[in-house]
Amino acid sequence: MQLFDTHCHLDVAEFDADRDAVIARARQLGVQDFLIPGIHVDEWPQLLDLCRRQAGCHPALGLHPIYLARHTDAHLDLLDAAIAVHRPVAVGEIGLDFALRDLDRDRQLVLFSAQLALAQRHGLPVVMHCRKAHDQLLRCLRDMPVAGGICHAFNGSIQQAEQFIELGFKLGFGGMLTFERSTKLRRLAGTLPLDAIVLETDAPDLTVASHQYQRNSPEYLPEVLHTLAALRDMDAAELAHITTANARTALRLPGTDPRISS
Repeated sequence: MQLFDTHCHLDVAEFDADRDAVIARARQLGVQDFLIPGIHVDEWPQLLDLCRRQAGCHPALGLHPIYLARHTDAHLDLLDAAIAVHRPVAVGEIGLDFALRDLDRDRQLVLFSAQLALAQRHGLPVVMHCRKAHDQLLRCLRDMPVAGGICHAFNGSIQQAEQFIELGFKLGFGGMLTFERSTKLRRLAGTLPLDAIVLETDAPDLTVASHQYQRNSPEYLPEVLHTLAALRDMDAAELAHITTANARTALRLPGTDPRISS
């Protein structure tokens, strides 16, 4: 059984003490691929070095909306150049966060649209962060179409999910799915088309129920898998195969299953 963690920040300081050991343990549990999204220009060098050192670690480069105050216009030029040189598998983590009221919404929209333009220019999918801004984000995607990608930690409505799917996106589900109180999320994950779903951890954040208040890790991705398998009354190994194929399709990686549509 092979799993793909489509969103984990293994480059951040929380993993400095045991990064390689975490990856090794995750691999023993079947997690063979890891998408590592960039959040700020200062963090890209360590992220890229990790992906060069560790097989199965795939880089994405982007400017995360939560760090809006740290981003400058010059960083967009640096992102353009870094994409051309390093050829990440996606532009990300980018998006909109309207849950945090101190983040300037207009500036977020400008930054997001500029990064969509870069993704479009380079022919890359995008990895998106979205909180309380799904409709606005969908409008941006219609104005600036890109090569699909992943809507990370999806928590919108079924109608919004359908619109993302129509635009060629997969929807990421992670640790929050393992909490019984996540009734809306569980209902959504249980009814969406299987070819629209990918698995993620968002490590070190948004951990699973069995490790609440602890650092999240790709080691816990099998718990997300088994929760989803139970919700859908499916064999876990079959679901692992499907979600991994979905991830590879979304990111245009070699080995994409031709039976899974993009």
